[in-house]
Amino acid sequence: MTIDAVHMVLYLVVGAVLLGLPAYGAAFFRRRRLRQLFADKHRDYDDLLGRYNPYYKSLSIAGRDRFLQRVLDFMEAKKFDYIDVAPQEIMPLLISATAVQLTFGLEHYLLDHFRTFHILQDRYRYGLYNQPFEGHVAEDGIYFSWNHFFREYADYSDGQNVGLHEMAHALTYVNFTVQEGRDSTFHDHFIEFSAVARPIFQRMQTGETTLLDPYAATNYQEFWAVCVETFFERSNSMKKQMPELYSALCILLNQDPLTADKLLTVETGAVSLPPSPAPANLGPAGP
Repeated sequence: MTIDAVHMVLYLVVGAVLLGLPAYGAAFFRRRRLRQLFADKHRDYDDLLGRYNPYYKSLSIAGRDRFLQRVLDFMEAKKFDYIDVAPQEIMPLLISATAVQLTFGLEHYLLDHFRTFHILQDRYRYGLYNQPFEGHVAEDGIYFSWNHFFREYADYSDGQNVGLHEMAHALTYVNFTVQEGRDSTFHDHFIEFSAVARPIFQRMQTGETTLLDPYAATNYQEFWAVCVETFFERSNSMKKQMPELYSALCILLNQDPLTADKLLTVETGAVSLPPSPAPANLGPAGP
């Protein structure tokens, strides 16, 4: 290799390093900020999530730390837009926790395509629809009626949860429409889930009654979202009455809500933060 060629290689290497420094620096400072936030807010957020999110309350101590790390990461990555409602610290916390609950077993959990959450006080009108909305997923973000979001977590046994419902729509939109933040494991296992789920959906469309809310028969996107609500809020009943569907959801989401650790296998997408200082409706739903 000539001296000029050696110089050219060195220039390319140095250039690549310099180009990568801004991204490395941003990631470094972001991780440091998350570590500090975890240390500062752990006790308060642990208390709030323990009171208002039954899923979090049922986790082991190690599971709670992993969950809260992901919640802080999610909150930092999103913008929360308050429309005719007074902002409260609990709002982004609980909304982020709902997304993390659904994606707790997945490697990619940030729903990257969606940057903004729009929070309204109550039901709202959208577009040309006659019926008021409790929540929906749109290109410009995810919308929630705070009253309904909060109320439906307070009753965590009826299979009705607008937070989980809309996050389910967002998850399939990310994986099958825009594929920005796609989780390969979820994407690939959805085919196996559908092999079990579609026959049930088709029977419901002909009038069969199941544990699932009848709204599931509207279309396959709504069937998927209702399955998610039932999976988390009526886990025992679903496992007994619809065991194949329950098992397929466990595999798809890499978690079993009826176990303390939840995870079937540990994925690599957890944010690496220090231990707790304190003691203890948009897009197709896939194939």
